[in-house]
Amino acid sequence: MLFWILVAALTAALAVILLYPLLRGAKAADNIRAGEAAVYRDQLRELDRDLDGGLITPEEADYARAEIGRRLIAVSAEEPAETPKPARHHRFTEAFVLLVLPVLGLCLYLTTGRPDLPSQPLEARLENPGNDVAVLITKAERHLAEKPDDGKGWDVLAPIYFRTMRVNDAQVAYRNAIRLLGPSPVRLDGLAETLMAVSDGVVTEEARQVLEQSLTLEADNPRARFYIALSMEQAGRPDEARQAFEALAKQSPSDAPWLPLVNQHIAMNGGAPAGANQAAPGAGSAAPGANPATPGNPTQQDVAAAENMSAVDRQQMIRGMVESLDAKLSEDPNNFEGWVRLVRSYAVLNDKDRAAGALKRGLAAFPPPGEEGRQLLALARELGIATEEATQ
Repeated sequence: MLFWILVAALTAALAVILLYPLLRGAKAADNIRAGEAAVYRDQLRELDRDLDGGLITPEEADYARAEIGRRLIAVSAEEPAETPKPARHHRFTEAFVLLVLPVLGLCLYLTTGRPDLPSQPLEARLENPGNDVAVLITKAERHLAEKPDDGKGWDVLAPIYFRTMRVNDAQVAYRNAIRLLGPSPVRLDGLAETLMAVSDGVVTEEARQVLEQSLTLEADNPRARFYIALSMEQAGRPDEARQAFEALAKQSPSDAPWLPLVNQHIAMNGGAPAGANQAAPGAGSAAPGANPATPGNPTQQDVAAAENMSAVDRQQMIRGMVESLDAKLSEDPNNFEGWVRLVRSYAVLNDKDRAAGALKRGLAAFPPPGEEGRQLLALARELGIATEEATQ
């Protein structure tokens, strides 16, 4: 009942606001001629004061008085202004505002609204959040505000913050989880990725130290080893980066999902992708770790050819493979892994314009509200690609 009373009050207030310009009477126009005459009379008095003060000569005063008098006579001779007409009433417009607009609004609400839906205050939604991620986060935050030493709560909330792009909150949550529960490879890697997201994809010195701490707990941690190799690449040390990526590729199983990306970085730093030396002679399958279904993966022939190329020729071959991947994604844009690889490839080739263009096209196929779109945006921030224009 209170809802309908508020609706009626708001409708009445809106009607008054709309009708006020139509119902008010017309104001009488100011008498412009009378105002001009008053100005000229003031000028005559000021002229007499100037004459008495010796500021002007009698001849100048007579000439000025004659001119002002002429203008005053001309104004006084004008006919008085017409009596203003009474205000007209816009009957049709008034009826439209009072009757038609409220009826249209009510019909629209009854068609699209849910007047029978019970109220859902925040407390009730917190008790039964369902699949509402925002409410789940709010519930967890309330719990942690009451019990800030609950390490498990921070441990659960940190990756959720990161996936929803609340990277500063994620950093705080990871630090609290590590402080309360102790360091672990998963927590340290998560903190490092959060630090990189804050720094637009750059592996900072602090992030590198966190990754090295993760390696002390798990020496074969592929994620930490990848990011440490990436830090060498970003620091302009391609030889060290290539060696680190090659070591990671040798450690990785042949079907590891990260191996194609590692191979890309090996090639981009002047090396031959992993699997070139292990392939059987005459085999026609793709290189180990490459998914034939994913466009743009290097074939065994590509890997073999890259071994005998100079650095310049190898770079040209890599760019050709990237352009081929770009063309295939233009024909079939519904390949999320392909867009990830294309954006990263252009970024590593230092072609930020094409990387931004690929990001925009990838987001057209996988919009930001979805999980894939959010991953693309996170990748762009990691690589230092501007996301504002891509999301417009």
